Amino acid sequence: MAESMIPLSIAVLTISDTRTEETDRSGQALVERLTTAGHRLAEKRIVPDDVYRIRAVVSAWIADPEIQVVLTTGGTGFTGRDSTPEAVSVLLDKRIEGFGELFRQLSWQEIGSSTVQSRCLGGLANATVLFCLPGSTGACRTAWDGILAEQLDSRHKPCNFANLVIPERGQHG
Repeated sequence: MAESMIPLSIAVLTISDTRTEETDRSGQALVERLTTAGHRLAEKRIVPDDVYRIRAVVSAWIADPEIQVVLTTGGTGFTGRDSTPEAVSVLLDKRIEGFGELFRQLSWQEIGSSTVQSRCLGGLANATVLFCLPGSTGACRTAWDGILAEQLDSRHKPCNFANLVIPERGQHG
């Protein structure tokens, strides 16, 4: 008998000074992909690119036992307002170093050397897995399709992050 995928509760945060629910294509792409994969959308919000506002929302989601995964999109570049890594990295218990490395490797095939400017990151905090993605819709698709779809699927072998955040499996995956 085939093992069933265990749906995760995922929150999506778009970080932007200009996007609205109507124009947030990146956040919408993540919501579509996660729900199509069988996961549950816990919450979706948009906040300005402000380190303290980002940190406040992400902190609340990390503290919420109902939220297992946090995906952010936006604020990972090098412009003056890009502050997602600074906002989120201090909240992490452990960094997932390979996430940024693998994302940039996949992204290289699409945008070449411009991928070096991506400061995307992943980590674990309070039994919640977090992934901070660039703001472009293409980058969100690349991250989901190339990494997150498998790593958030409890059936993916030999290991995945889903099994680390599922309460009854916790820390044993």
